[in-house]
This record gives sequence, C-alpha cells and structure tokens, in this order.
Amino acid sequence: MKLARFSRIGFILAAAGSAVGLGNIWKFPYITGEYGGGAFVLIYLLTVLFIGFSIMIAEMLIGYMGRSDTVTSFEKLAPKHKELWKFGGFQGLAGLFIMIFYSVVIGWIFHYIVTSLFYLPSSVAEAELRFSTMLHSDFFTQLFYHTLAFIGITYVLHRGIKGGIEKLNMILMPSLMLILLGMFAYAVSLDSFSRSVSFMFSADFSKIDSEAFVAAVGHAFFTLSLGMGAIMTYSASMQKNENLVTNAFWVVFLDTSIAIVAGLMLFTFLYQYGSGPAKGPGLVFISLPAAFYEMGIIGNFFAVLFFLALAFAGLTSAVSLTEPMVQYFIDRFHFSRLKASLAMGLFFYLFGIVALLSNIEGFQETLTWGGKSFFDWVDHVTAAIMLPLGGLVMALFIGFRVEKSRVEAVLKHQLGFAFEAWYFSLRYITPIAMVFVMLNLLGVFN
Repeated sequence: MKLARFSRIGFILAAAGSAVGLGNIWKFPYITGEYGGGAFVLIYLLTVLFIGFSIMIAEMLIGYMGRSDTVTSFEKLAPKHKELWKFGGFQGLAGLFIMIFYSVVIGWIFHYIVTSLFYLPSSVAEAELRFSTMLHSDFFTQLFYHTLAFIGITYVLHRGIKGGIEKLNMILMPSLMLILLGMFAYAVSLDSFSRSVSFMFSADFSKIDSEAFVAAVGHAFFTLSLGMGAIMTYSASMQKNENLVTNAFWVVFLDTSIAIVAGLMLFTFLYQYGSGPAKGPGLVFISLPAAFYEMGIIGNFFAVLFFLALAFAGLTSAVSLTEPMVQYFIDRFHFSRLKASLAMGLFFYLFGIVALLSNIEGFQETLTWGGKSFFDWVDHVTAAIMLPLGGLVMALFIGFRVEKSRVEAVLKHQLGFAFEAWYFSLRYITPIAMVFVMLNLLGVFN
C-alpha cells in the first residue's frame, strides 16, 4: 500500500511531537531534581548528542530506506537472514505497551485540566491526599478520562498521516510551544528565576554516579521516542531527498529545548511559591498544584495552561506510540486504517483498565507481583528491556548488517566529515551504552 507523505514541516513537527511528550515536561524536571541539577543536565545533553542523535539518524534511515512498516523495513534492508532480522521491527510493540499506562496518565491530566478551573489544593499535604485518593479509590473518574484519551487517540489514528497525525501536530505542537513560552516569560520576571538557572546549570559532580549516568541515557532514549518504531514509521512517510541529519537535528533541538524551558519554568515556580525542586513524579500532580494555589487567582489560569500543555505533549506522543503497529497491520494483514486503529486502540484501552485497577484498593494486591503493580511492571519492562533492546538492534543492524555503501549513499554528503565519527559511535559506543543501561535497569549491578 502506498504511504501518504508528510510535508517537511509536517514531518518535523510530527517527529518532534513524538519526541516531546510527558518525559520532557514531567519526567525531565523531576529527574534533574533527583540528581542534583546542572551536572545531570550536562551528562544528559552529552548523551543526547553522542548517543540519542546517532540512534535517531539510524532509525530515520531504516524508515526512509524501507518505506514501509517497521517489520517490512527490516526485511527489505537486511541483505541476508531476513526472516531473523524482521523481528527487529517488532520494537513497535514497545510503543503499544507503553500506551497501556501512558493513556491512563493522559487521563489524569485531563482530570486535572477540568478540576484546576475551579479548585487548587492549598498545601502539598492536601494535594498529595487529593492525588492519592484519585489514584487508589476513584476508579470511575480515571476510567472516564482514560476512555476520552482512547477515543481521541483512535480518532486521530484512523484519519491517517495527512488528515490525522500531521494535522494534529500542526495544531498542538505550536500551541504547546506558545503556552510554555508564555509561562516561561512570566517565570523570567520572578525573583526565583536566577535560583532556577543556577540549579539547572551549576554542576555539582559529587551527586553524579553510575545510576545518574544510566538515568541520563535511559531518559534521553525515552524522551527522543527511540527504540519503539515511532520515528522509523514516520520516516517511511518522509518526502524523497529529505535531509535526515537536518531533520534529526531539529527534532532533537526542539525536544531538548522544550525540556530545558519546562525545567526552568517549573523550578522557578517551585522556588517562588513552593519549597524548591520536588522529587519524584509527584512534582506535577502534587507539588505544582500547591504552588499554583499560592499565586492567587492567576494560579488557576496557569494550572489550566500547564495541564493543557502537558495534555498536548501527551497526545502527540500517544499517537506516535500506537502508529507503528497500526501501520504494521495495514501493510501485513491488509486491515483498513479504521480497523487497525480500533484494534490497537482497544488493546491499550483494555489493558490500560487493568493497569488502572492495579492501583485501586481491593484490586491492588491481586494485580501486584514482586513488589510491583501491573502498572509499574509495564513501565519497568518497556524502560528496562524493550526500549534499550530496540536501540541496540538498530545500532547493530545499521552498523554491522546493512552494507556501509548503502548507508554512505544516503548519509555521507549529509554528515560530511562527521560521517565516520557517527558510524563509529553507532557501531561501538551506542551498543555498549545500551547494554549497560539494560543491565543496570534489570538490577544486575545492584
């Protein structure tokens, strides 16, 4: 089946929309807080440059040359053992598995958009109680918003590349950037902005250890949407003769810039109105709402804007997480786009209900094994195994399996003198880093 083609700006915004997700606005700030600020940011930026950027070019290359779903692209490009290498394309399953909990979290964000219009908790303790009550007791509220997320995501997917995915990103990505820049401009005017800058960019290497390095590599991989087939699938719909390196640069630049802007903004608000950088995922749903309350009536306005931005980021990523398997069923089994979108949507929706229930009192014990709930297990398996394994497979495939002459034919003139450095990094540095991250996350070094 002939794929629809992105426009150039449509591809960059769609790929950036895939990369810019909850990891940038939610996870990056709180991980930075956990590992001491500037030193972690420096390691993260170096990781993005030398590992994330290398893998992104490789993933774009597979999609661009394969011009099909992820499985078929691996088959087309493998010079031999095609029946084995095709399994590399099943990294698209990682995105679908991530959607099991990602859709639930998007539902939480929808809920906070609505409630922030009228109510903000007056203290961190009240905010914590509110979030805990929703998480562990309020099944039907979570189910309602989870259902809304499923309907919205599935609708966009069934509309296709041009009418759905590109259009969504052409609207939501500029809106996301405008909201964040507007809130950032307000943050710059506050006295605490200088403290936020100092925290983000003053390096304290005493807080850096192997765990911080692994967190930086793992987060760079997650936030760039690598190893899950999304960038590969979008690249299959790229216009011919596109410059992959330039496109990869813009995606990485937008993704990293939004993460840093979000971090500076959030830490400024927390220093000004809260108690400083919060640790853990509670930053967004607990610490920030309490900080917004301290702003007075403008706090409700900023809270709604912030959760809207978070929802936009989540939705653009959610569509990209599901699209690889949608395209797979269209290409390999000749599903209609509507049928494929519904099938994949129902998969993450129904298993998402199980993930949701695994946090609810009365079901939690049954759906918890080895100290982790079903929700946590899905998160752990995708982060510790599926994503780094996807990156490792892509690095080995382009670095050692696809003929170097074919790689050079596309990338040599785009990378210029940096081609050999990129190729060396892809063959040796990236695989070692991926194995190290995977083993560490699996607890081998503990």
